[in-house]
Formats: sequence, structure tokens, C-alpha cells
Amino acid sequence: MARPQHFGWFLSRGFGPHGWGHPYLDWDYRWAGPELYQQSVRTLEQAGFDLVIIEDALSLGNASTLDLRIRSAYGGPKHDPLLLAPYLFDVTQHIGIAPTVNPLAYSPYQAARQFATLQHLSDSRFGINVVTDVGSSRHFGVDPLDHDGAYDRAEEWLGAIKRLWGSWGAEGLVADASTGHFADGSKLDAFSHRGEHFSFDGPLNALPFGGGGSEALSGDPIVVSPGGSPRGLGFAGANSQVQLALASLDVDTVRAYRAKVLAAAAAAGRGPADIDVLFVFKPIVVSSTEEAQRLVDASEHPSDETLQAIALGQSSDLETDLTGLDLDRPLDPAIFGDHVSRGTIKGLLGRFESFDDVPLRDLLTAKAKLGRISSREGYVGTADEIADFIEEIGDDADNDGFIFSGDLHPVTVHRMLDELVPVLRRRGILRRSYGGGGLRGNLRDF
Repeated sequence: MARPQHFGWFLSRGFGPHGWGHPYLDWDYRWAGPELYQQSVRTLEQAGFDLVIIEDALSLGNASTLDLRIRSAYGGPKHDPLLLAPYLFDVTQHIGIAPTVNPLAYSPYQAARQFATLQHLSDSRFGINVVTDVGSSRHFGVDPLDHDGAYDRAEEWLGAIKRLWGSWGAEGLVADASTGHFADGSKLDAFSHRGEHFSFDGPLNALPFGGGGSEALSGDPIVVSPGGSPRGLGFAGANSQVQLALASLDVDTVRAYRAKVLAAAAAAGRGPADIDVLFVFKPIVVSSTEEAQRLVDASEHPSDETLQAIALGQSSDLETDLTGLDLDRPLDPAIFGDHVSRGTIKGLLGRFESFDDVPLRDLLTAKAKLGRISSREGYVGTADEIADFIEEIGDDADNDGFIFSGDLHPVTVHRMLDELVPVLRRRGILRRSYGGGGLRGNLRDF
């Protein structure tokens, strides 16, 4: 039997207009209400998933390109995922919820207090997906930081939060009803923090999670982080229980990436048991190999309408209008302003090394092209073929698990999982029950 792996769901477009632009919009769910997400998260818990991660962005982007972001609801609006979390906890018992949070938007004291409250209310099922976007600084009246500077701020922020969480120590809470003694103020850490980015005083006025001491005993909310840069890997190695990465179809690539994450953890005095590497992917599950091949063949020659739809999505991500450009001419990289992420530009390039002599049509066609998972050329396949891939990555690359990506919509969830969950369970890859201990417990069950 194959080794068990951990599974989660990444709500990839955030808490926004789910279903927009898709036929399943006519299921008539109200995206701004909780019921749509509650129904979906119950299904994911029934499937045995460990956690849901909710994407977020604080800004609609550059003022000159707002229409590109909202024209098709691709880049906004986005409501606050932190406020959605309690509604998801209310209808589930085991699955964890990790909204995306940005140190830019929360002071350490406010964050420590709110996150502690959610950890208590959820019975230790809360987590935070820490991102270091700097493009939203103008909305908060602070100066933008460079890539490494944003990580420096995140390190200070998270360290301060953890100190606040521990500011009651192991003996601050007495809770002795026979004497009426609730707490011992002499045991609290009334520290002062004066850092490069934040200044505040402790202790926290919210209760600890039960035990103090090591993070395993104290039950702090788990930390999720993306980012494969050296600085991002260093942050994950020192702080995160889950590191997110884009899935690769190649076992050696997965193994090499895991080695880098584990080396970063070891450099911070942590071990392999302290961090799980979960790869994000978006499989297309079909009923037969014939259907898989039909989809792949159809993607070889996308229509101009399909390419324009891809161009609109890329325009939103790049905050640069590609929709009016000649599909048959190379793209001039000078069109990208300083506000555009270099990583996002690299994502548009894909397998191409530069924009020279590459028509825009070829760039967009590469985005439209699908591949069979059976030949490790893409993520289209039957449930058994996708399970073969998941099993191979687990057994041959010692992988910890996968995060499925898509809307948190019942149609999306069922389309991706209905046939796959039974196959994964029969092979012993996907859990059938939870062991307890909240989200941290989910990740440590095996």
C-alpha cells in the first residue's frame, strides 16, 4: 500500500466573485455570503483534507490598470478571508483554515490578539498563510520595501507575535476556582518591543493556547508560506509548518526542491518532522483516456477567442494590457512598468528564455496547451492516472502531499474530487479519519 499524504485546497482567487465567467454561475450561489463556502468546506472535510488556504491580495493594483483587474473579476474584488474563517469553522470539526495575511496590514499586537481568538474559537484549527507583497504599501501609508526588506519585516512581525503568544508563560494562568485565583500577573512577560518596523508593549491580553513552552505544546496557529527564493526558503525553514510550491511533473525536481526546504529548516535548528512541503496543482479529471486525449488534442490549436481570454487573465496578473497587442508580433518587454513583478513576467515567458522573436500568440498558446499526466506532460487524466502520479511523487520523492487549486465552489470541488477521492483512499494515500489535535494534529498524524 502507498504511503499516506496530506491534502489541502487552495482557494486560488480569494474571497471574491466565485463562478463569474463560468457556466456554474447559474447555480445562483451568493458569493459574498458564507453558504457557498460552507457547503464546499464540508465536502473537503468529508474527503479527509487537512486544510483550506485562502488566497488574498490587499490591492486592486496600479491605478492606471484598474479596469484590467476588475473587468472580468479576475483580480478583484476580494473580501477579507480572515473574517470568512469563523463561518467555515462553524460547520466543520476537523479541517483547518489558513487565510492569507500580510504583515503590512496588521500590527503585531492586533494580529496576535485576533489570531489567538480564532485559534480558541476553532479548537486549534487556525493557520496563517504569510505573504510579503509590497505593492499595497500605499494603501496603508507606509513606504514600499524591496523583496528582502519585506521578508525582514515579516520575520520581525512573526517573532513579535510569537513572543506575545508566549507572554503569559507556562504559569501565568492559574485558573484555581477553589481560591478564586485566576491568573498571576508576576508571571507575565510585560516586555517592550522596539524594532525596525514595529514598536509596542506586551503582554498580550488574550489567553495562551494551553501549555506555553515549545510550539508543539503551546498549540500556536500553524504558519504556511509560499516563496521559493533563497529568502523565502529561509523564512519557511525557520518559521513555517507548511511550505507551498508549484507542482512539478518530474520526481527529481520535486526531490531537489524538498531538499532545499529541509536544508533551510535544518539551518534554523528544525527537522523534517517540523515542516511539510505541499505542492499546488490543478488536475483536470476526466472519465476516460479517450476524453483525456481529446482535450489535449483540442488544446494544440486554440482559437483567437481562447487566446484573448488568456491574455485578459495575464493582463490582470501583469497589470499590463496585452489584449490590444498583435498576436503575431513579439512582445516588447518595455511595456512592463516597475510595478510589475519580475516573477509574474517570468511566468508569462514560461519555457521561453526571452521575448525575442517569440510572437505573443506562441506565449499564450503555451498557456492554453494541455498535456496527459500519464506521459508526465500535463495534468489531464483519469482518476487512476492522477492517483498514479500522486503515488509516484509520494513514494519516489518522499513527498508530503498536494494542495488542489481552484474556486471553493461545490461544482469545482466535486468535479475535481468525486472520482479521485475513492481511488486515493483505496490505495491508502488519503486519510479516512482524523486523529485530533486540530490543524497541527492533522499535519502530524503521519
